[in-house]
Amino acid sequence: MAAITASMVAELRGKTDAPMMECKKALTEADGDMVKAEELLRVKLGTKAGKAASRITAEGVVACYIYGNTGGLIEVNSETDFVSKNDSFLALANAAAELVAKHNPADIVALGALAYEQDSFGPTLEDVRKGLIGKIGENMSFRRFKRFGGDSKLASYLHGTRIGVVVEFDGDEIAAKDVAMHIAAMKPVALTSADVPAELIEKERSVAAAKAAEDAAKATAEGKPVQSDEIVAKRIEGGVQKYLKEVSLFNQAFVKNDKQTVEQMLKAAGTTVKGFTLYVVGEGIEKKVDDFAAEVAAQVAAAKAAA
Repeated sequence: MAAITASMVAELRGKTDAPMMECKKALTEADGDMVKAEELLRVKLGTKAGKAASRITAEGVVACYIYGNTGGLIEVNSETDFVSKNDSFLALANAAAELVAKHNPADIVALGALAYEQDSFGPTLEDVRKGLIGKIGENMSFRRFKRFGGDSKLASYLHGTRIGVVVEFDGDEIAAKDVAMHIAAMKPVALTSADVPAELIEKERSVAAAKAAEDAAKATAEGKPVQSDEIVAKRIEGGVQKYLKEVSLFNQAFVKNDKQTVEQMLKAAGTTVKGFTLYVVGEGIEKKVDDFAAEVAAQVAAAKAAA
């Protein structure tokens, strides 16, 4: 029997995108024959993994794992909502969240290199991911994660599988859990107004300035008085300040009691929130929209051109 070397496994993996252990098994069965091993893999896994790798993954789940003051939050994406409900896919996501918490990987690549076996795939998390792509026939990817560890307590809330929140706090656990639920509903971008990213503030200021210019143009067209530059500047700044209150957690009206802010609720509960992380599935990913009519028209046009 031919010796199966690491370079042979790597070569086959590069050709088929199949998991490392599956490549080794195929090479062993094929007695080292690369062509035959490739055929064996294509029979077993098809060419799905390679073809699926370039497709957009805008659906998926957010998974969370917390043990004491240590935790992991991760977004794992798929192409369709149907696959995001698949038991194997969910098991992969939950395992990845636990691996993040326990091993604190530096990045997605390091996460994928961690030891994990599932559905006869392995020995790494990345091998399992690739194996499930071949098995299910749809692309899936680890998009982002955050690991929590330190002196702060952790409270989490998952709204189904599409929204996940982890709150770092000291104090009352019920109050912290309520804040996590509030964050899932109201989606603040920062703890306080001072923490809102500068690029978001400038974007809001540009929007307010454009609205003021539009109002001025409309007033001129209708022969009405145009506000002074000083008044316009105050209006713009007022709009920015309103925006800052709306997107900063502590300034938001608490969802369970809109008579008080989140900050006031926390003070009454003797609780301090030090930070939070909010993941929403597919946030910021451009989804592909299929135009069936356009696709059919293109096919008809191609057929006529070929005739």
